[in-house]
Amino acid sequence: MLYIDKIKEIARNILSQGRVDVIIGFKKGTLPMMNQPCIINNVDEINNLVWDGNCGINLANYLTDRKERIGIIAKGCDSRNIANHIVENKIKKEQLFIIGVPCEKMIDKRKVKEAFKDEIIEIVEMEQELIVKGLNKKESFKREDFIQDSCKRCSYLNPVLYDELAGNLIKEPDIKDSFDDVTEIDNMKPEEKWNYFDEMLSSCIRCYACREACPLCYCPTCFVDESTPQWVGKGQNESDIRIFHFLRAFHCAGRCTDCGACERACPMGIKVRKLTRKLNKVSLELYNWEAGLTPDKRPLLDAFKTNDYNDFIM
Repeated sequence: MLYIDKIKEIARNILSQGRVDVIIGFKKGTLPMMNQPCIINNVDEINNLVWDGNCGINLANYLTDRKERIGIIAKGCDSRNIANHIVENKIKKEQLFIIGVPCEKMIDKRKVKEAFKDEIIEIVEMEQELIVKGLNKKESFKREDFIQDSCKRCSYLNPVLYDELAGNLIKEPDIKDSFDDVTEIDNMKPEEKWNYFDEMLSSCIRCYACREACPLCYCPTCFVDESTPQWVGKGQNESDIRIFHFLRAFHCAGRCTDCGACERACPMGIKVRKLTRKLNKVSLELYNWEAGLTPDKRPLLDAFKTNDYNDFIM
């Protein structure tokens, strides 16, 4: 959208000057609204870079344990996960040149497809408008109506960590209650909660797309793949499905930046962020902690303070 020319300029400069070995960014995908991550090591390929509301995949996912000097394009949530990677020793800051991009919020392709009701062959994105072209019709929509849910509740649209900005910082939104959706579930009776999550997870096919898309899921062997001992079954047993989702959420406690990568990747459209957002709410309320705001502080569950909240200890 607004920043692609500057992104290309910065990327070309740092690659041609030998300051980085590769650039991690986005190129146009083969399908509408499906820009795909790319790794560029040749200046001639810089013009393939794109930036618009279809760059929702979290590029920090492609940093884990890399050894090169890397230039990476990062919006707010990407930069917070880069900070996580640095503090968790998955990448060194001195390896990185972060091209910061103020985020104009990402588009939810499912919402567009649901509203358009035809095969989409092209989408033209403007500042406040989406023009969607199909096989049999063309329609204009208000862009704000098709924003990804995670972006609607995001208080960090600007990158928190960067070496050079591709545009001016934008005003961060004043969100009165970013966890009202979680509070709504908290207020349910136990039986209602059980039914809510049963229904939410009922369509899970155990493809693990949420895990693969998550920039926090980089264990050498995931607990669901362990065989000695085996922690969870491989079938579609309801208990195994619950164990996978609940334990994966707990593994993200104090680390999740609510980037929305998990929901974006889920082929069944499951709102898996409901689980991690509950833990984010608890982290903020009890410990005043939000993940990925600095690479200089240890994660919530990796540090001890004498004034930590301890009322749960009997």
